[in-house]
Amino acid sequence: MFGYKNVFQICFVVPDITAAMPEWQKSMGCGPFYMMEGVEPQNPRYRGAPAFLKMHAAMAQAGDLQIELIQPLSAEPNVYRDSVPAGATAFHHVAYWSDDYDAELRHFAAIDAAVVSEASYGAMRLGYFDTRARIGCMTEVLEHNEDVKALFEQIRVAAIDWDGSDPVRKV
Repeated sequence: MFGYKNVFQICFVVPDITAAMPEWQKSMGCGPFYMMEGVEPQNPRYRGAPAFLKMHAAMAQAGDLQIELIQPLSAEPNVYRDSVPAGATAFHHVAYWSDDYDAELRHFAAIDAAVVSEASYGAMRLGYFDTRARIGCMTEVLEHNEDVKALFEQIRVAAIDWDGSDPVRKV
């Protein structure tokens, strides 16, 4: 048995992140959103080859679950366009933390779930695995990183008593 996965995030790809955030706030009451514009991960690879990836990303908390919105900006093929065509909004992936990223690579290889995309943010590695045929979406694995976890904790705490003010905060 491989072990329990603690999914903490779900992600939707959107065509216009600035329009999507208030819709999530109106519909679900989640917020505030923490917005990162023009994100370019380091060392991006797509289907095994070096790649270019640029996006806007925003995250908010909904109870114990983090909601991530991604607006791809890259024209090149990428992990987001594998599932969601340009101009569409759709559920894309679930995400969880890993203490052993290399073990995750072996696990997904053993179940024939291809590594679609990998990148890093500083010392943190992350990968997207094609689990669409198994569970209906991609799976993102993030290597534990205290700086990123601190940001995610800030997002979680900000949501606890959020009164609707300052709905979008730039990171």
